[in-house]
Amino acid sequence: MVKALKAWTIVLLLVGGSSYAQTIRLDSTNPHYFFFKGKPTLLITSAEHYGAVVNKDFDYVPYLDALKAYGLNYTRIYPGVLFEPVGKFMPGNTLGPRPRSLILPWARSGQPGYMLGGNKFDLDRWDPEYFARLRDFIAKAAERDIVVEICLFNSQYSDTWTISALNSENNIQGVGQCEFLDAQTMKHPDLVARQDDYVRKIVQEANGFDNVILEICDEPALFTSISEAAPWVVHFVDVIRNTEIGLPKQHLIGQEVQGPAGGPIDLAGNPGVSVVITQYLYDSWDREMGGLKGLDYEYFHNKPIEENETDYYPLGYKGDKIADSRVEAWEFMVGGGASFNQLNGLFNPANPAGKTADNAQLLSALQRLKEFLYSFEFVKMRQDKQLVRNELPAGAHWRAISEPGRQYALYLHHSEVGSGGSYVASPGTYSEDLLLDLPAGTYKMDWVDPATGSLIRSENVTHQGGARTFTTPTYTLDIALRIKRT
Repeated sequence: MVKALKAWTIVLLLVGGSSYAQTIRLDSTNPHYFFFKGKPTLLITSAEHYGAVVNKDFDYVPYLDALKAYGLNYTRIYPGVLFEPVGKFMPGNTLGPRPRSLILPWARSGQPGYMLGGNKFDLDRWDPEYFARLRDFIAKAAERDIVVEICLFNSQYSDTWTISALNSENNIQGVGQCEFLDAQTMKHPDLVARQDDYVRKIVQEANGFDNVILEICDEPALFTSISEAAPWVVHFVDVIRNTEIGLPKQHLIGQEVQGPAGGPIDLAGNPGVSVVITQYLYDSWDREMGGLKGLDYEYFHNKPIEENETDYYPLGYKGDKIADSRVEAWEFMVGGGASFNQLNGLFNPANPAGKTADNAQLLSALQRLKEFLYSFEFVKMRQDKQLVRNELPAGAHWRAISEPGRQYALYLHHSEVGSGGSYVASPGTYSEDLLLDLPAGTYKMDWVDPATGSLIRSENVTHQGGARTFTTPTYTLDIALRIKRT
């Protein structure tokens, strides 16, 4: 026991020596937001497809450097239960490593026969090389003030379960004798026991780091029924918490809402779950709760709401793909979101820094979003659904947060909801009359171009209180408004 404590002390000194060293947590004054490195924090990023650790072809240092260069502070990984066939969705998908570049938590056995070639996995032994890579990735992210969300599971597909180490065909223990539909339910105790081992090991290895959020399962009922997936998901809340009880740090736990608000896979009210996770815009075809719906239905829980996946750029977007991406991010975050991750296929093994003209625009738009929000004392602000009192034209969407009487952030754009999970931007020539309800006072009003971050117009206004009409400058797609009492 003494040796174990000494070992953990060394880890903590190595990864948490700063005076600000403290595991990312909920802000104590406003738990809709995070607190990290000694200050209230928003997590905003455009990230690779979760394969940074399991794909040895992916050089994650240039990738993390690219995020840092744009002030982005968040990434997400799948640690090994699920990965994808090579080239699934698009060439260069980081989550679809070449077989010779695949690295998983479990060591290889001496017995041939793995589905993708080479020896089967031995579920009784861990691979030290994998865990060295996992720890190095988290440490490199920490050096750049980037938070790593570790998503332990994703709903299995027929083509991913076939190649999973937990499939009975691919391990020497013969564990996982089931179809993909049952792989993440409580139906097979021997498989659940191995999943427990995997979760405990990942949690233990990541425990010394401050820059970690633990996510249980993405899309848990993508194919399985909600009633069968829900008990399995809830089971891992306890596995994670019980594992960390005896460890130096306790990390935030997040879970995606799938199915109806308040349903079996809505753990927003579970005291063991701290982060409410959503994906895409509103409702998606597979019953996932979208980010904007999460803001509408889950905000009362007083927990951070996260949209941690969008359409896989550039797939799924129509028209101006860069504008489609921007308006989704801005509306969600200015509407009260705490964390946003755009899924970005421009980061790949051949170009880990994502150096393309498109990506420069995508990352710059998120950088401008972060700068806009950090120009406020956002931790004092909450969702404001009453700021605009008049009805706007069809296709106009707005969201706002405020500290009433002191500061207001408003975002407005013109887009159509696409058939997939993203907006289709509708550029044009726009100017609106906004009926805003403000207390009496003198305010500075800044109209901002979200695409460039430039100031379009600034004015000082003395207001007698109540509703008053303000006319926006002319704009082509979207506009943001910053109001501060002077």
